Amino acid sequence: MKKTMFAALAAATAIAGAAYADGHSERYVMITHTQGTDPFWPVVEKGGRDAAEDVGATLEYNFDVSGDMAAMAKLIEAAAASQPDGIIVSLPDAAALGPAIKSAVADGVPVVTINSGLESSAELGALMHVGQPERDAGEAAGGRAKAEGVTKGLCLNQEAFNTALVDRCSGYFDALGADLNMIDVSNDPAQIETRTAAALQADETIDGVLAVGPHVCEAANKAIKDVGADVHLACFDLSPGVMDMIDAGDAAFTIDQQQRLQGYMPVIVLHLYNNHAGLLPGANIPSGPGFVDASNAAAVKELAGVDR
Repeated sequence: MKKTMFAALAAATAIAGAAYADGHSERYVMITHTQGTDPFWPVVEKGGRDAAEDVGATLEYNFDVSGDMAAMAKLIEAAAASQPDGIIVSLPDAAALGPAIKSAVADGVPVVTINSGLESSAELGALMHVGQPERDAGEAAGGRAKAEGVTKGLCLNQEAFNTALVDRCSGYFDALGADLNMIDVSNDPAQIETRTAAALQADETIDGVLAVGPHVCEAANKAIKDVGADVHLACFDLSPGVMDMIDAGDAAFTIDQQQRLQGYMPVIVLHLYNNHAGLLPGANIPSGPGFVDASNAAAVKELAGVDR
């Protein structure tokens, strides 16, 4: 079934590319909220560039190293002013980014949101959203953690402004049947390690830690070892380091949201939309969640940080 689906997609893409013959070169702009330190986003970017190559388009990829939402909004405004064939944008803060997205749509630029902001995507005028339902993913992580013996959890959030990450943490604690216990650890590995260690030392009854980013999980693992804590560690997303941790038994599992799809599919969607009278999938595209653990880590490992 899976092979048939992807064969059909490839065929549709090839036909779309062949049918586009008016000489216009398609240009898409992708803007994400990375600060350039998270290993998650290069995989998203690669997916977008791969898709652009497949349909004969160009892709510009932008982010602001400050991580400031006002600066990200300005990138969206600048992209819209250049009149691309479409904008692909992550949506961690709808209040801050919404006006820029609405303005782009009003100017006739089609927008697809990715990764975060599922709940706000349609109301801002985006064509659709590609990403995982984050609260559902958090609940899946919490349900499994509870089944594996966790009774008191701690969630490590590297981007306190990011509603998607808060949803992950909230879902985790909903599944545990406990109140939210979340701390802001920042995106700096040294601070993540320090703040995680301090939290574990302050409350030795914590027996479960959820890190909602791969670099966060790697730093948290160091903190756990530093303080000698015995906790169940679960991660979000993939990196070579996280895969090594699963191999070593240091992490129970990670939630895979298949971020390559978050980069690849929006380009395909926009290409078909622009070339086939508004052709769109009938719904948002959920890219996850899925579990990677000791049972399948070997097959996934060589793709971590590259295509997954």
